[in-house]
Amino acid sequence: MDRKIVIIPTYNEKENIENIIRAVFALEGDYNILVIEDGSPDGTAAIVKRLQEEFSERLFMIERQGKLGLGTAYITGFKWSVEHKYDYIFEMDADFSHNPADLPRLYEACRDGADLAIGSRYCNGISVINWPIGRVIMSYYASVYVRTVLGMKVFDTTAGFKCYRRRVLETIDLDKVRMKGYGFQIEMKYSTYKLGFTIKEVPIIFVDRKEGTSKMSSGIFGEAFWGVLKLKMRKIKPRG
Repeated sequence: MDRKIVIIPTYNEKENIENIIRAVFALEGDYNILVIEDGSPDGTAAIVKRLQEEFSERLFMIERQGKLGLGTAYITGFKWSVEHKYDYIFEMDADFSHNPADLPRLYEACRDGADLAIGSRYCNGISVINWPIGRVIMSYYASVYVRTVLGMKVFDTTAGFKCYRRRVLETIDLDKVRMKGYGFQIEMKYSTYKLGFTIKEVPIIFVDRKEGTSKMSSGIFGEAFWGVLKLKMRKIKPRG
């Protein structure tokens, strides 16, 4: 059976973390979970540790000291997952904006030939619920901007709900990934694209979080805007 792991970065997610873990484990297909916990002061780590007693073979956690950024959290998770020989490696938020029930659809897209499957808000119109219209417009046109500058045929370039085949993460030089915030999502997709891997978008409905607080900021968008221009100038090489 294919080995599958879902990486979930957390910072102050005590309202969501137990429910999201139980929702993933309720799926058929034997998904494992790796939580990357960035020193949440609200007790998120304690909840995960309690659940590890119940799911000792399926639930793992790496604790880091302080809020070190989304990109570094995922890179830490990628390296751990590759080292532990998982075949399919997923990214997912803790706050239910990504529906765990869509994980099998991303897996099937990769199993059927894609190297990277993206849970896409924009490949089938705009599928976002409960976002202010200003944020929808900013996110949608950010993807248009990235697609135009980089020439990458991906509608949702900032999406954070994804499934990779292990060979993609083995090929990308993860130590050379520079962007840390949501620009990280763009850089990983562009690296996948430039290295010749197959990308497929799977339409999803994105629902804004109901519990906890968003980690989005204007600085995140600023990094992505300038980072895309720098990314265009870089040569993307496989890991040596």
